[in-house]
Amino acid sequence: MKKFLLLFSLLFLISLTTFAQKPSWAGKSSKSSITGKITGILVDSTSNEFVEFATVVLINSKTRKEIDGTLTDDKGKFRFPELALGEYEVAFSFIGYQPKLLKGIKLTPDKPDINFDPVLFSMEGLNLEEIEVVGEAAVIENRIDKLVYNAEKDITNIGGDASDVLARVPMLTVDLDGNVSLRGSSNIQILINGKPSSMFSSNVGEALKTIPSDQIKSVEVITVPTARFDGEGTGGIVNIITKKSSIKGFTGSVNTTIGNRSNRSGLNLNLVKGRFGLNGGGNVSYSWPNPANNSFYREDYIGNEVRVLSQNGEGKSTYLGGGFNFGAYYDINAYNSINSSLRIRGRGGSNDGTTIADFDDPVNEVFQDYARDNDVSSLNSSFDWTTDYRKTFAQPDKEFTLAFQLSGNTSTSDNELLQTSSNAEELFRDEVNTNDGLNLEYTFQMDYVHPFGKNIKLETGAKAVIRRIDSDFKFEYFDPESDQYVIDGQRTDVFNYFQDVLSGYASFNIKLGENYGLISGLRYEHTTISGEFEAFDAPFENQYDNFLPSIILNRKLGKFSNLRLSYTKRIQRPSLYYVNPFVNQSDPRDISFGNPELLPEDTDAFELGFNTFVKGIVINGSIYYRKTNDVIERLLDVDESGVSFTSFQNIGQRESIGVNGFLSTTIKKIWSLRGGFDLLSYEGEGLVGGERIARQAWQWKLNMSSTVKFKKGYTIQLFGFYNSPRQSLQGSRGAFSMFSIGFQKEFNKKRTSLGINIFQPFTRSLKFPSEISGASFYQKSEREVVMRSIGVNFRHRFGKLDFKQSRSRRSKIKNDDLKQGGNEGNEGFNN
Repeated sequence: MKKFLLLFSLLFLISLTTFAQKPSWAGKSSKSSITGKITGILVDSTSNEFVEFATVVLINSKTRKEIDGTLTDDKGKFRFPELALGEYEVAFSFIGYQPKLLKGIKLTPDKPDINFDPVLFSMEGLNLEEIEVVGEAAVIENRIDKLVYNAEKDITNIGGDASDVLARVPMLTVDLDGNVSLRGSSNIQILINGKPSSMFSSNVGEALKTIPSDQIKSVEVITVPTARFDGEGTGGIVNIITKKSSIKGFTGSVNTTIGNRSNRSGLNLNLVKGRFGLNGGGNVSYSWPNPANNSFYREDYIGNEVRVLSQNGEGKSTYLGGGFNFGAYYDINAYNSINSSLRIRGRGGSNDGTTIADFDDPVNEVFQDYARDNDVSSLNSSFDWTTDYRKTFAQPDKEFTLAFQLSGNTSTSDNELLQTSSNAEELFRDEVNTNDGLNLEYTFQMDYVHPFGKNIKLETGAKAVIRRIDSDFKFEYFDPESDQYVIDGQRTDVFNYFQDVLSGYASFNIKLGENYGLISGLRYEHTTISGEFEAFDAPFENQYDNFLPSIILNRKLGKFSNLRLSYTKRIQRPSLYYVNPFVNQSDPRDISFGNPELLPEDTDAFELGFNTFVKGIVINGSIYYRKTNDVIERLLDVDESGVSFTSFQNIGQRESIGVNGFLSTTIKKIWSLRGGFDLLSYEGEGLVGGERIARQAWQWKLNMSSTVKFKKGYTIQLFGFYNSPRQSLQGSRGAFSMFSIGFQKEFNKKRTSLGINIFQPFTRSLKFPSEISGASFYQKSEREVVMRSIGVNFRHRFGKLDFKQSRSRRSKIKNDDLKQGGNEGNEGFNN
């Protein structure tokens, strides 16, 4: 903590010193008694709407000093009166726009007044001169530092949740449970509006299902995070941007989807007046009972004998979820603003199933058949409260921010198990086990950006993340003598886990001539972890330091192409999902639990990327290599009694080399085509059960979509993908593919839309196989889930619909530092 306080204090003093420097305002004296003025109106170059609150700086062309500064008003107007005659320049800057400079403005005795009406202002992503090539800008943007998927433009997302949206993003893979991987790596960090959320700490898939797709504006995929990002997330960062309105006055929207699988409704309201804005909304979702089947087969070897466990089951699951959000912001003046938001989500569900099993043990001459009923109910809720203060300056790109976030997640899981047997009374079980989890996270962050001229920019900051995690697990069994459930003290305990991360960083963004750019930075992180059980195991603690360099070199190749070479070092700390010692005994012969003593992974990543724009086709591709040490993977072992135990271990190292590509084009302005692929190797090596093993395999993903926009507001869209088996040291999780069709009609001046979405029209259900093996066992399983669905969706927007660009309200907090729950499997450049 002393190291952090020293770093924080030093950075704060530097910032105060910078604030104390007064701008170089020149005097307005003149040899002539005549004065002039410069006026104008700033207009968005694409929408022709006024750009308000943009920074406008007046510069003396000879001395290069800033003479005056102002902001555009709500009509985009700016004005510099009573100016001495002479030659000037006017600079314009605003978040989300390319900086603009008007040169050669001469005020003369015969023409002392100059009016610019309009001054066209271009948004970022539209200026090909800056090599931020945008292909199919309505859906996919290939930027230098990230790929952006504009989900609100994809009509097949309507009526789904965040996991449905992420499945459509190039380079991302989402499995049946909602677990996400990026280019084969599940070691990623998921952010919401640039902020972390503790909702992802226990189970990513469940958390994503609480976010309606209608609330998602876009998804950013960052494969090469710079030093300003937390060191966590060895595979990269996925940032989910939710919809926010910057419309003047009172506006809102309602939406609803009714289908044979799930139903959703939502309401959003916004009020913007002057420099003050409020927003809020709520949503609710419900799924009809969805049937599923599963099969399980395992054989383990004892000498020359084979012991076999075979199971078949069926069940139904359903859920009810909802949430609300509230936010407010205030622009104190042109350079100071404050923003605060609160988001609360919850989701409860049930999963009831019956399993029929046979156990054949020829060694001990035991044959058992039994039936097991599981009634599982769960409830997860989370909240994120974030407050940011932001100060900008007349000098473009100069910025100081302070941010605080309190994030919490609670989870409750109850499993009622009843197991009976016709030939083995010792298998009788009547148990109830519960697990209550609490995760609280406090984040303090300070960031400062300082440009040194036009070609060098420094980004620096400090951060503290304090995590407090509790897992309260309890087992009860039915006692026939007392005719009540009794606590099993040997399987009941409370686990408290503490993790503190203190960090600081510095990163330079350097422009080298007209064709080269360089980002080089270093991040330092100090981690302290400790854990204790209230009843049994001894406490433990550990601390470690990490120095995480990053470097990105960019080469501009003409107006429409660029080449990028990068190196980053990152770490991956295990979250609650991996460290939770709760023992899941829903199947007494297939037991799983977490490992609180896991070490973090560390990864060295190299990437060579290229993008270009050729005859209307956007081409984006990269070759990459990753080497990871202390790899965390799920491992299974079978004991002498035929019971398997699954937990997480640091197995050793893993290497991957891969190539991915993406193409998009638009034909005749109405037909858009997009497609992509990702191919990578899996080369794992580790120590399992005292034996060193290695495995090599390949995995890949293909995706394609097509959108046709007809006249009178009609649109049809198709999307499909195929994922090959995902690999691990002990085996693979099976391949699967999905396909969807969407139809939409807009009317009432695009205020209202009505659509139909069809998911898996040609296949009623999907099968998800898994196959693993070890020195003494072989296991395969398969889940079959009904996936075919059809839904009718309705959306309506009310209020004034002329959007105007507003300041960025995105928090600077990005806790990218945990290997998040449920994400199992393998594994920017700033302008």
